[in-house]
Amino acid sequence: MLTILSKIFGPHRAVSIYAFLKTWGLLAVAIVGTISIATALLVFNDNGTHEHDSYLTVSVLSATPVNGDLKNGVIASVQLPDGSATSINEPKEHVARTVGTTACVEKRVYVNSGEARYRFKLPSLCEANQ
Repeated sequence: MLTILSKIFGPHRAVSIYAFLKTWGLLAVAIVGTISIATALLVFNDNGTHEHDSYLTVSVLSATPVNGDLKNGVIASVQLPDGSATSINEPKEHVARTVGTTACVEKRVYVNSGEARYRFKLPSLCEANQ
């Protein structure tokens, strides 16, 4: 490899490039590979677009502050109107502070699959729709 590099870049630069590749080359390849794989997964693994369905006021079964502080958000289990339960993560402090015994949840539905997703919203959105 050093002979090829010296023919392309000259003997002094070839040694520097070879030393760099020897020490940092594998790390650079790993970083570029990880970024490429992550980008490919984001681009090619798209579940489609989703649309707003409704705002729901739901019962909160349990709520745990992330890292013991609501400033970091909340993870809560909620009971949906159909009787099933789901867990929702909310990283925003101003929304996490509104989660009590009940919470306002937005139901979003994927257009292609019809699968529902839920996320916490401010209570004023649920009050406005009642």
